[in-house]
Amino acid sequence: QVQLVESGGGLVQAGGSLRLSCAASERTFSNYALAFFRQAPGKEREFVAGLRWTGGGLYYANSVKGRFTISRDNAKSTVYLQMNSLKPEDTAVYYCAANKAVVVFTTPSEYDYWGQGTQVTVSS
Repeated sequence: QVQLVESGGGLVQAGGSLRLSCAASERTFSNYALAFFRQAPGKEREFVAGLRWTGGGLYYANSVKGRFTISRDNAKSTVYLQMNSLKPEDTAVYYCAANKAVVVFTTPSEYDYWGQGTQVTVSS
């Protein structure tokens, strides 16, 4: 059973930055895809960014391209989401997710493991 623990959310003014962390209990993430999703009140959960643990491309939603960067630290089994130039519309609960797949899916139902979520609030 993979456990994911997120941290790094908070309140920030528009234009500011935050870095989310997602620490995993799994030591070996070979053949896993990791992703961040977000869910704003009254809206569906949406894909933000994703990567394959063993390398390959980085994937982003159009709404965050050029502002957010996803990365990983193999030694720490941790995935990061660096969020810059934050906007009020980025306000949501952010979740990290993992599944054992070679494809980075953008639909939540494809992911087997989820973190508890962390709140990001961007004030105008």
